[in-house]
Amino acid sequence: MYTIEQTKNLQSLTTSALSNAEGIGIEALRNILRFHEYRYYILNDPLISDFEYDSLYKQLEKIEKEAPQLITTDSPTQRVGSSLNNAFTTVQHLVPMLSLENSYNAEDLLDWDRKAKELSGLDVVEYCVEPKFDGASISLIYENDLLSRAATRGDGVEGEEITNNTKQIRSVPLSAKFSEFGIDQIEIRGEVLINKNNFKKYNDQLAEQNLPPLANPRNAASGSLRMKDPKDVGRRNLEAFLYHVSYSTTGNEHRTTEKQQPTTHYGMLEMLWQLGFRSPVKEMKVVKGIEGIIQYVQDFEAKRDDLPYEIDGMVIKVNDLALQDKLGMTTHHPRWAIAYKFKARQATSKLLKVEFQVGRTGSITPVAKIEPVPIGGVTVSSISLFNEDVVREKDLRIGDTVLVERAGDVIPYIVKPLAELRTGDEEEIIFPKKCPVCNDELYKPEDEAVWRCININCEAQVVERIIHFVSKDAMDIKSFGEANVRKFYELGLLKDIPGIYQLDFESISQLEGFGKKSIDNLKQAIENSKSQPLHRLIFALGIRYVGETTAKTLAHAVSNLNDLATFTEEQLLQLDDVGKKVAGSILLFFKNEDNIKMLEKLQGLNISLNNDKKQVSLSDAFGGKSFLFTGTLTQFKRSDAESLVEANGGNIVSGVSSKLNYLVVGADAGSKLEKAKKIPSISVINEEDFLKMLPK
Repeated sequence: MYTIEQTKNLQSLTTSALSNAEGIGIEALRNILRFHEYRYYILNDPLISDFEYDSLYKQLEKIEKEAPQLITTDSPTQRVGSSLNNAFTTVQHLVPMLSLENSYNAEDLLDWDRKAKELSGLDVVEYCVEPKFDGASISLIYENDLLSRAATRGDGVEGEEITNNTKQIRSVPLSAKFSEFGIDQIEIRGEVLINKNNFKKYNDQLAEQNLPPLANPRNAASGSLRMKDPKDVGRRNLEAFLYHVSYSTTGNEHRTTEKQQPTTHYGMLEMLWQLGFRSPVKEMKVVKGIEGIIQYVQDFEAKRDDLPYEIDGMVIKVNDLALQDKLGMTTHHPRWAIAYKFKARQATSKLLKVEFQVGRTGSITPVAKIEPVPIGGVTVSSISLFNEDVVREKDLRIGDTVLVERAGDVIPYIVKPLAELRTGDEEEIIFPKKCPVCNDELYKPEDEAVWRCININCEAQVVERIIHFVSKDAMDIKSFGEANVRKFYELGLLKDIPGIYQLDFESISQLEGFGKKSIDNLKQAIENSKSQPLHRLIFALGIRYVGETTAKTLAHAVSNLNDLATFTEEQLLQLDDVGKKVAGSILLFFKNEDNIKMLEKLQGLNISLNNDKKQVSLSDAFGGKSFLFTGTLTQFKRSDAESLVEANGGNIVSGVSSKLNYLVVGADAGSKLEKAKKIPSISVINEEDFLKMLPK
């Protein structure tokens, strides 16, 4: 960004400013500060001390305070906002932020290269390869050289507007000379992250204040972007790598500019680097042919731990921008790019003990407590062992040294015990015969691997059922949440689901953190839930095997929830999406007197059990046809897509069977797609095909 001559001049000006800042013009002072921000945050090679930088910064603040008419939007002082972000508005990206196709081995890359050559007609394709940063995705828009908007990735089509918070990231320039390349508006994609050293320092500070540490750098970066106070964001020392130009436009195609707009991906990132952005030009490589790419990503994986930040793979992109346009994209990912995911991270630890947790349906889950161990940026100390069979198959014992892995860099699990390290002091894991919470006898169905507590009044189950009832996808009682459920239950203010509608708000108002506004919000949320559609109430009841889709099927079949109590197994099996296991669970629920009493209480508390929310079809375009959506959708949310089906006379099912007419496939579709391919009567379509089927 700065030539040797410019660097010398700015360093000379810095020396003058440090001895007499008042003798330096305001714009020169701003340029000095921008230069040292670049040296510190982009090059990681500062030329002055923090104290010297702060003294110059304070001098600029003093000048602008005395003459506020001289303040410009891209002044270094304008990074720190004074107002709080009470809400983040949703904004639409200029170009959708699509997910990338994933690969895990050399064979995947060879196959992708083959397709690229076939579509392009070339014998050899030139690629760029760069790190896949493990942080929070952002989108930046610059207009007339000024940062005008920043947004999170969101659902890929829309994200949350976070401009004020993004201004706290010193490696994001507030202005950049895109006009030198003839660019009036540009949208840039990137990743916000916290490097390993800053993450450790911040956690150390939290520990000194007896505050809980942040879980991992990725979550810390993502959470930081949505903090209410921009000043708090600034304290996190976030960094931003900008790795893609998704859109650019010129106001006058015929005007003369100093520089030509790049025609390659590498050229675009080099342009960003020259303009003061932290693009990955130092970490990336341009390679002709996939063989060189394969070697590079394998070499890079071996040194990933030496990097100052977390990465979980590499991204390979076609370098030529015109060829990128020619290759195009599917509904869910570009054909000109692919992510190569590194192998799952592993570490060894000691199995200290096993705790047994009781779930909402009474399932008993063994949870391994291990010596805390960092794996891929996350400290792991607790791991689900799923059921007794898993423990027996792996021959796990308390005291074992175990090999722990994060599958897909997300879910930790124990791969195996290192039996050769056993000393003889290890102890067998004994499964309880009685519930660890209510002490009732446990029961294990013949066709299941899970032990269960069948006492529906077991406190652990009651609490979990209430948490499920108030959750977003169930009755959606905002302001309640798991923490409040547990607190109210422990204090005796809440004992069961009907108790939600009988809370003693006078007692709650005495609790810390419950002022008038928060109580009013909770009251309103509870009142609003009384008129939720019937399918939400059915799902909220937590009937085993009844998910959101099956709940809709059941709601459409009745006029009142109590009607389900009269259904026989044969009648239930006639419904779409209901098999013998689901039917048996529904019958069992309505045979239980406690459940019937609960429904009577809810009805007495003015919770509607009627199906008065049954949707009126806008058309009969899908008349009686059944649909199922799988994978990640990019055109709309899955719930919106399902509503469109129902609004046009169609049905939603939850599983692949001969009853399914259309499987709509998004990104990363899995087993449902493979199963559907084996049933000739099912039509497998993508989002574009689905949109074409909708009435105009």
